[in-house]
Amino acid sequence: MHKTIFTAITIMLAAPLSAQTAPEVTNDLTVTMAPQKYRICNERPARPTWMDQINPREAYKALTLMRLYELRSWEAIKASGDCGCEVRFPPWDAASAEYEERFAARTQAEHTQVQLALREAQNQIAREVRDLCEAQGNW
Repeated sequence: MHKTIFTAITIMLAAPLSAQTAPEVTNDLTVTMAPQKYRICNERPARPTWMDQINPREAYKALTLMRLYELRSWEAIKASGDCGCEVRFPPWDAASAEYEERFAARTQAEHTQVQLALREAQNQIAREVRDLCEAQGNW
């Protein structure tokens, strides 16, 4: 039994790489990159460019800004009672400025603590925001 499994694994490992990969792709194929489509609010503002260009070792910075952005939008929904796309997905400017002022220079460990605090604050209003947005068909 063990010898049979060993032989099968040996054969699989010895097989040429091309036999283990996807079918051959020719140069006459074209790929069209369409903008990402969402279930709601497709006209979302683009996030800051640096978030997509950041070194993976510093991705925690982008995560902090994303959490801050989402919390601030949820707070605006709660305060206004409006879950329209402009409120739910506002421009990134205010969140980016707040991030730069309050969090950009912090250490990775401090970012982790900030992210937890932002998530906790968001959890405190989550039910109310979800109810408002569901009622307006924007959840």
